[in-house]
Order: sequence, then structure tokens, then C-alpha cells
Amino acid sequence: MRLTAVSMLALLTLAACGERTDVPASTPAEKVSAANPASDGQASVPVVLTAPELRRVCRAGLAAIHGQDVLAIEVDGLEGQVVNLSWRAPVDGGRRRGQCRVDGDLVTWKPVDAPTPESNRWMNQSGDPVTRFVLDGDAITINTTLPDGTTASQTVDLPAERG
Repeated sequence: MRLTAVSMLALLTLAACGERTDVPASTPAEKVSAANPASDGQASVPVVLTAPELRRVCRAGLAAIHGQDVLAIEVDGLEGQVVNLSWRAPVDGGRRRGQCRVDGDLVTWKPVDAPTPESNRWMNQSGDPVTRFVLDGDAITINTTLPDGTTASQTVDLPAERG
């Protein structure tokens, strides 16, 4: 009896030392987001863009996100640090509209004409792709990490606005 009690106590002690299995593993997008925790109120990297740079980065970012040519993305306006953009819808020829902002090196966007109000949200949740940029003169590189861990990189030449 005593031997059984000691064995059970040893088994319980060893079980408590093991790794927790009830915690779900992080998705690749969560790992990327956690590595650079940007929120609505914080920039993760001290990058300060001028208004022309912000417009260029948002055009390149939304072009990469939506598979459009960067020249097809039009800037409709700037409200503080939020850029309003639009582009021709590839299926029906109408216009798609979105907003873009930059938090550090992170490009975040939201649709403004989605069919349901819940869909008109900033795409910065754990299941959303993570889009980052590198600005090097006229070249803008957009790096995207999808929730499944797949990555893509695209560099476009978009000259700075003159005047």
C-alpha cells in the first residue's frame, strides 16, 4: 500500500513538470505580430514618414495586398495619418475603396465599402496577413506574411511626388 502511494505521488509530481498541452500554438501571423507588437496607439519602429512618403507607402502596400499595379491605386485624400485610396474593381469594373495607415514599418488597411459593417475593420487581428515595408529612395519593398506562415516580397519603383 505504501509503495503504491509513493508511486502515485511520484507520478503526479512528474506529470506536473511536463509541458502544458492545453495552450494552443501561436499562428505564424501571431508570431510575426508578437515580434513587433504594434497597436493603434504605438508605433513599433520610430519611422516618421512625410505626407508624400505615407501616400507612396500606402499605394505600394495596397497594390501588393490586392494584387494590383501600383499605378492603378489612386490616392483620394489624406486625413491626418490615414490615407484614403481607391482602385478599379477587377471583376465588375466598379471602384474599391480602402484606408491605410502606417505604424512603424507595419502597413495596416481597412476596406470602407465592404458589404457588412463588421467587414469594414482594420486588418490587424491575429488571423490577418502582416504587411511591412522598406522605403529606399524611389524603391518600396512590401513584405507580407500570411497567417499560414507563407511570405511574399514585392519591390516597386514609385518616384517621390514632386512639388
